[in-house]
Amino acid sequence: MPDFEQFIPQTTADGSFTFTSQEFGEDFHSRYGAKQESFQKFAVPTQLAERAQKSGLRLLDICYGLGYNTAAALQTIWEINPGCHIEVMALELNPNVPQAAIAHGLFDNWDYKYTDILHQLAFEYEVQQPHLKAKLIIGDARNSIALLQKSGFLADAIFLDPFSPPQCPQLWTVEFLELVARCLHSDGILATYSCAAAVRAALLAAGLIIASTPPVGRRSPGTVAVHQGYSGILALPPLSQAETEHLLTRAAIPYRDPQLQDVADVILQRRQQEQQASSLESTSSWRKRWLLDSAASN
Repeated sequence: MPDFEQFIPQTTADGSFTFTSQEFGEDFHSRYGAKQESFQKFAVPTQLAERAQKSGLRLLDICYGLGYNTAAALQTIWEINPGCHIEVMALELNPNVPQAAIAHGLFDNWDYKYTDILHQLAFEYEVQQPHLKAKLIIGDARNSIALLQKSGFLADAIFLDPFSPPQCPQLWTVEFLELVARCLHSDGILATYSCAAAVRAALLAAGLIIASTPPVGRRSPGTVAVHQGYSGILALPPLSQAETEHLLTRAAIPYRDPQLQDVADVILQRRQQEQQASSLESTSSWRKRWLLDSAASN
């Protein structure tokens, strides 16, 4: 039996629980509300409720973690259309995380109907039901996304939910997000909690169009991204002038990982060197012009 002692449930403001990652030194969710985050940062921005009447939807959950984002997606879709066939591809580095979530009964207070599905996915890595095909792929997401892209998988919704760029830059690089973009359907929507200029610049470099989503549990917004020529139901409001100018500062120099195999320190150092050699406006200067405090991400 795996050792789940390192994963101690932490209560968040909406009554749901999260864990703290010892490896990355961050909580898996904000203390505002882990359950609410999964709905408001991922299920809602990817328009799952509006698209639930389709006969089928494909989801790509990058950094499956406790399983909350997939759980929120299943609930959102099947509450509207129980007959919708859902295909889930979920990428996760550490299988102990979703298993610990089940072992600690973290879905009990959700009043959640589909815990059996999440249990099977966490421990057996695969679920096959009349209205669901789900697979949990364990390993470095950089390798997994390359294989998934080669397979021709195209997602209607992508949840991009790694730890923060300073802690996990491997999954925010131009090269990684280019592969992610290739797994997004022409009318699909990618959602992430991050509004970091480096992340947004990488999404733009991957050929996507971006917009902000409302803040959830913090002052900073999230980000959604779609392909050029997107013809779906999501209306993308333009970025504010401040956000647009943020993409012209040194903060917008993206993370790079040319061979998709560098460790975090190498990726961070590469970006730092590029920033130091850059003649772009400093982030502090941009903040002063827009009277922003240090909460503005760099």
